Amino acid sequence: MGFLKGLFGKKEAPKRQLNHPNHLQKGDIISLDDSFALPEQLRGQQLRVEGINTYEYQRKQQCEWVLKGHGNDSLCLSLDEDDETYLAFSIKIPRSQVEQLFDLDAFSEIFEEDSHAELEVKETPAALMGWLGERYHQVNFAQFGYFHRADYRGMRPPQDEGMTSGEPFESYLLVDEEENRAVEVEVYEGGDTDVSLTLYRPLSDIRQYWPGQL
Repeated sequence: MGFLKGLFGKKEAPKRQLNHPNHLQKGDIISLDDSFALPEQLRGQQLRVEGINTYEYQRKQQCEWVLKGHGNDSLCLSLDEDDETYLAFSIKIPRSQVEQLFDLDAFSEIFEEDSHAELEVKETPAALMGWLGERYHQVNFAQFGYFHRADYRGMRPPQDEGMTSGEPFESYLLVDEEENRAVEVEVYEGGDTDVSLTLYRPLSDIRQYWPGQL
C-alpha cells in the first residue's frame, strides 16, 4: 500500500526558492545583519513585506517593497543597480524633522534649476542615528515619473488612452560624500512632498529569507 500510495498520492508542490530581493512577494520575511553599521530600525531585525509599489520612469521601472518590523517605523526597500547592486533602505521624515536637520533656505535650492544644491546636517536626532551623512550634494533634478501602488515587475503599468494609472511626481536626489547615504525628495501634484533618508548597503546584509506562502 505504501508503494501504491507513493505512486498515486498527491505530490507536494515545490517550495518557492527565495534568495534575492528581486523575488520578494507580499508576506515574505527577511532577516538583517546585526552590524552596528546599520541603524537601530534595521540592525538584526526581521522585516515583513507589507506591500509592493512601482516607480515608473521614461526608461525604467523600479520596484519598492514596503517593510514592517516590530517598531512603528514604516521602511522601504528598493535596489540601486549600477555596476553593482545595492540594497537601498529608506525612511520617510516629516517636515518638522526636515527643519531640524537642514537649513530651509539651503533645502529650497534643491528645486532651483542649475543651483546644484548642497546640504549640511545641523544635528542628528537619536532616532535617526545611522541614517544621516554630514553633507549632501545634488545629483538629480526634477526627474519625472509615476508612482503606482501595485507590483508591475515584468510588465508595463496599465495605460488608458495614453494616460497612466499612477500618480505623477518629480524626484530630486542628493547623496553624501561617500555615496552611502542619500536624501530623496518627491513632489506630487498639488505640492504634496515626501522627503526620505536612504541608506545604501550590500546585498549580504540580508542574512535570511522566509517565503510567506508557497
